[in-house]
Order: sequence, then C-alpha cells, then structure tokens
Amino acid sequence: MRLKLLTLALALSALPLAGHSEDLLDAYREARANDPVLSQAEATRLAVGEGVTQARALMLPQLNGAYSLNQGPPGAEPTNNVLASSSNHERSRVLSAQLDQSIVDLSQWANLSAARSTASSQDATYEAALQDLYVRVTTAYFGVLTSQDALIFAKANEDAFKEAYEQADQRFKVGLSAVTDVYQAKSNYELAKAQTIAAQNTLNDSREALTQITGKPAGELKKLREDLPLTPPSPADPDQWVKAALVSNATIQASQYSVQSAEHSINAARAGHLPTLNATVSRRKTTSWFENGSAANINGNGNYGTTVGLTVSVPIFSGGATQSRVRQSIYQRDEAQDSLESTRRAVVRDTLNFYRSVMAGISQVQANKASVDSGQKALEATRAGFDVGTQTMLNVLNAIQTLTQAENSYSQSRHALVLDQLQLKESAGSIDLKDVEMVNAMLQ
Repeated sequence: MRLKLLTLALALSALPLAGHSEDLLDAYREARANDPVLSQAEATRLAVGEGVTQARALMLPQLNGAYSLNQGPPGAEPTNNVLASSSNHERSRVLSAQLDQSIVDLSQWANLSAARSTASSQDATYEAALQDLYVRVTTAYFGVLTSQDALIFAKANEDAFKEAYEQADQRFKVGLSAVTDVYQAKSNYELAKAQTIAAQNTLNDSREALTQITGKPAGELKKLREDLPLTPPSPADPDQWVKAALVSNATIQASQYSVQSAEHSINAARAGHLPTLNATVSRRKTTSWFENGSAANINGNGNYGTTVGLTVSVPIFSGGATQSRVRQSIYQRDEAQDSLESTRRAVVRDTLNFYRSVMAGISQVQANKASVDSGQKALEATRAGFDVGTQTMLNVLNAIQTLTQAENSYSQSRHALVLDQLQLKESAGSIDLKDVEMVNAMLQ
C-alpha cells in the first residue's frame, strides 16, 4: 500500500468539511448572548452605575410625611402608644410633612464625583470584558481546530505505524527482515494508538471549552484556509503599539478611573471636618380632644403650624473617626495607584510580547510549511529506499513521525499566529468586531 493511508489522511485534513459548518461569527453571536462572564460584567456595570443616582439623590430635596395618634391623661405629654380606653383621657392626632434640602455639604459633592469615577471605571472594565470575549471565543474556536488537526495527524500516524507493523511482520514471516524490525514497529504502533486516544480526549475537552462560552454544543467548524495572510503588524514599531496601549487599553483606563474615585473619596473624608448647612420647611396639623365614656369633645378642626429654618452643623469631635476615614481613604488611593502601575507594566510587557510573537509567528509558519514539504519528500524517498533494501524499517518509522510532527507544528503555528494578532490588538485597546470578521473571512 506504500503508506497511502498517511498521504490520504493528511490531504483530507486540508479539505473543508461537507455541508453547513459553523464559523467564528456564529460562535461569537452565541457567546455574546450566552456567555456568563460577559453577563456578569454587564450586571456589575449596571449595579455600580446606580451608585451615581444614589449619590445625587442625597443632594436633592427630601420630603417626608408622618402621622401619629397619641393618648394620655389630661395635660400629659402625648405618647407614642395608644393606651387602653379610660373614662377620662386626652387624645391627639398629628399630621405633618417636612421638606429638607442640603445647601452646603462638600462631602456630598465629593461622593458624587467618586461615584461617577467608579461608574466610569466599571464601564471600562465592561469594555475590557467585551474585548476579551473576542479573544476568548477565537481562542476556544481555534483550540477545537488545533485539536481536530492533532487528532487527524495522530490517526494518520497510527494507521501508518499499523501498516508498517503489518509489513514488517509479513517480511519477517517470509524471511526478508529480522524480528527486531517487528518489535520496533509494534512498539511504535502501540505508542501511536495511545497518542490517538490522548488527542481524542483533548479534542473533547476543547469542544467543551467552546461550549462553556457559547452555551451551545460545538458542531462542525470551518477551518483556516491554506493561504493564510502573513502580514506583519502595522505600524511596524513595537514602541508605537506600547504608546497606543498606555492610552487606549481598557484595563488601564479602568484603573485610572479607580484612582480618580479614590482621590474624590479623600476629599469626601476631609469634608467631614467642615460645617454643613441645611434648609427645612415643615407643615404640621395637630388635633386633640377629650373623651369621657362614649362622649367626645373635639377641639375644632385642629391647629396648623408651619416652620421654616436653617440648620448649621459644626463637627467638633467624633472620637477620631473622621481622621481615621481620611487616613483610610489615603491608603486606598495609594493601593489604587499601585494597582494602576502594576497594570501598566503588565500591559507593556504583554504588548511587546504579542508584537514579538506575531513577528516570530510569521517566520514559524513559513518554516513549518517548509518542514512539511521536506518531510513529505523525505518519507517518499525513505519508503522507496526501504523497498529496494537501502533503508531500514526504523528509518521509515522515523520519517513517518517527522512528517506528522511537522504537520502538527504547522497547524499549531498557523492558529497561534491568528490569536497573537488578535491579542496584540486587544492589548493596544484597538480590537473590535471587525477584527473577528477579518479572522472569519480566513475560514473556509
């Protein structure tokens, strides 16, 4: 058979699957609707955004109403409890409304600014989660493709070793080879079977990883076409990518807003030392009467009263709580600044790493493609030499392993290059749906 199984399997691996296949955009749409990580980020963003409304509400007029019914002996102060009826007691009913308006309270303004910065930070965090979804879906999608190719090559390797083992056994039986060739071929065949089982298990896990994001079982997926564009990053200057990342990276922006929020919180804590001014307007209606047995003497229609006032509150001593809150806010600001610096350094490192990975990936794809071409020619030559007796079975087995390893490396490097290109744009904060669409256009 001259190892036709290997050649056929490798050829089939490059062909598009028959019938309808799911592409990357299909997977992204499912993930956009069902990914719990993104949904959690969105819920957090909305919840944090309500903090702005709550902080603003404290600066708006506060209207409260009250109704009370009191009973006691004649001339006694009204109580809050309705007592048991007696033969001679006084009852009163109070209906009131009070309008309060904060006029001067610098802590409220600082808290509102802090809430706005916190909301902006969470908006940036959500944007980072959305950008990360582009990469996570693509990573999971290509993880399935890589595992599929690895399984195809493992099966081709197994089939080739099986054929080689059968041929070695047949040649031994007719006296054309030594038993050592049989043992060597069988050992490689059994090892190839184990590698196929491992590759199948990896593929199953890769499919589950994609399902975890999309919430839908992964079907047949379109594959990356052979003519992959090997375009270097533009601009071709890593420093330019780093500068863009420091400005546009969503995670850095979120950390910057967190620092701003912490600064406003310090101002709010320090405002605890300052006086506050509030205005109050209240309207009150009081009705009282005496009740003796079943007779009731109602005191007219009640008394009305309106009160207008200003209240100045001056903090004098709070047991050190105000100073403690100021120190606490400063420590939290320092923590936020350190977190920002840590994020900046990580983004710089990631950006440079992804840029270099893209540049190296282009060369790796080219080298691996040349390795596959050479491996195919080497296998053909080694097999021909084995037929005429100039090559051993061990040489044939080694040539088979070399070819399948080259094919597997070629597949991995192609997929890794696409992912590195996306991750470079994510690190620079410039990734969007159009980039996913461009990757999708490379599928067939």
